[in-house]
Amino acid sequence: MASCRIVHADVGHDLWLRYDLIPNRQLLREYKGSIKASVVEGTSPTMQAARSELQKGLKGLLGVTIPQITNVDYNGVLLVGRYTSSSLFDQTGLKSDLTNAGSEGYVIRSLTIKGKKAIVITANEDIGVLYGVFSFLRLLQTNRDISHVDVVSAPRIKLRMLNHWDNLDGTRVYPGTSIWDWHTLPEYTKQRYIDYARANASIGINGTVLNNVNADPRIITHDYLLKVAALANAFRPYGIKVFLSVNFDSPMKPGGLKTADPFDPEVKEWWKNKAKEIYSLIPNFGGFLVKANSEGEPGPADYNRTQADGANVLAEALSPYHGVVIWRAFVYAYNPLDRAREAYDIFKPLDGKFDSNVLVQVKNGPLDFQPREPFSPLFGAMPKTPVMMEVDIGQGA
Repeated sequence: MASCRIVHADVGHDLWLRYDLIPNRQLLREYKGSIKASVVEGTSPTMQAARSELQKGLKGLLGVTIPQITNVDYNGVLLVGRYTSSSLFDQTGLKSDLTNAGSEGYVIRSLTIKGKKAIVITANEDIGVLYGVFSFLRLLQTNRDISHVDVVSAPRIKLRMLNHWDNLDGTRVYPGTSIWDWHTLPEYTKQRYIDYARANASIGINGTVLNNVNADPRIITHDYLLKVAALANAFRPYGIKVFLSVNFDSPMKPGGLKTADPFDPEVKEWWKNKAKEIYSLIPNFGGFLVKANSEGEPGPADYNRTQADGANVLAEALSPYHGVVIWRAFVYAYNPLDRAREAYDIFKPLDGKFDSNVLVQVKNGPLDFQPREPFSPLFGAMPKTPVMMEVDIGQGA
């Protein structure tokens, strides 16, 4: 007699969400004793995502399907949901722990409910619950003791995002092809878009810029906005907002105006109308990212305006919808004597002149993602302006 076992190659698609069976048998028995059933409260798309992730993760890690019940009737129940979603959470005494958790923080704690041992994952908002589910599954993946688990977590950084330098023709700045198949959107939403959102949510990413900073103006035409809306719909349950890189000259092409001067009334109105169109399709749209007056890209300096002038006309258009402008400090169109200090010389005098919904995005170093260079002098030099760091994660050829 002979037997064989089918071995499936790991192609890496699942990343760190593989949820392989716990190899330590003793630990596996302990986990099964602590997690015998789950009560998941809530029916929103985000809570459905949390429920699905929990089921998938526990089945893989524990090797059994954990039943879903409606009450804490015996030891070993995992209670999951927004704190205000069920009276069961009133018995946990966790309200004070959530006071400073904000909309994205969460609590994971072992405690007793109605005399029964339970583990609670709760938050102020559904997205916090989803983050808590990912955190709990990570505890199991890393073989942590959950017999007396006590985790209180809240993000310190409000916007945690990725910039994809992907082009509309399917190419990327770095080797490989784009994640987004623009040709099949919006009709077909691929599973990999959902998996992308899962992976990002699992580490707290809450924003993504879909396209190259050297923006193709077509990205904000109506046909492409429908495609962007399809991706936004896929990402929304996972707390991820979509942002777009836009070309500063968009009012001219595809807009049809004769200028993109930020002081021109028709230009201001064009951006306002475009913002209105975008938010009618994508209610939670994050905002615009702009590369201006850099490497041949157009910008406000073409019209003898400052970088703040250029950023603020877009910020004004997005402000009614609580959108933001991410304005890159990577500029070198002014023929400086010292290239390394050009961004500092341009942006430092503008501190306090940007609208409140403008974030100045500064590369980690003063040049251009050099392997070895000091951090940018702009960090700490603009106390009146929100500044965010840009770092590069790329695959070499």
